Amino acid sequence: MPDTSATAATRQRDYSRVLPDIAPAASREVRMQALADALWDAFANEGYSWVGFYVKPADRDELILGPRRDKPACSPIGLHGACGRAWRDRCALVVRDVASLGERYVACDPRDRSEVVVPMLDPSGECWGVLDADSHEAGAFTEHDAAALAELLIRAGLSSASVATRGAVLI
Repeated sequence: MPDTSATAATRQRDYSRVLPDIAPAASREVRMQALADALWDAFANEGYSWVGFYVKPADRDELILGPRRDKPACSPIGLHGACGRAWRDRCALVVRDVASLGERYVACDPRDRSEVVVPMLDPSGECWGVLDADSHEAGAFTEHDAAALAELLIRAGLSSASVATRGAVLI
């Protein structure tokens, strides 16, 4: 049953309860799946319609779908959309209304209305992929979500804490 205690615009999710059980020696793929599972379990009833990862192969100019919950998604996707922009700019992106992106929006689920995309950076500052969360509600994500997701990526060993990142870009 959806959370009706707060509107999408005023909801502030409690990310402190997302503590994926990840073995330190686990592969990157295992850590991504554990985090996707933990986020889905915590927020599927709080506005998330999909959560997953896209990774950028070194030899391709596109992003490939990685671990995700709870339905399939487009793959590969070009670098022109929200995920590509977050990857290219190495900066989190909060899209309040995906319609505002026009042709730059990659619509995997036509019901999605907003998304947050957070880049994953290696210790040298290179972006190797992104975490993407979607919602059927416009305005479902805020800078709070972007910052909390970035912190979870660091805790899961999927992004480097040693690289300074800028705040989220709001669209």
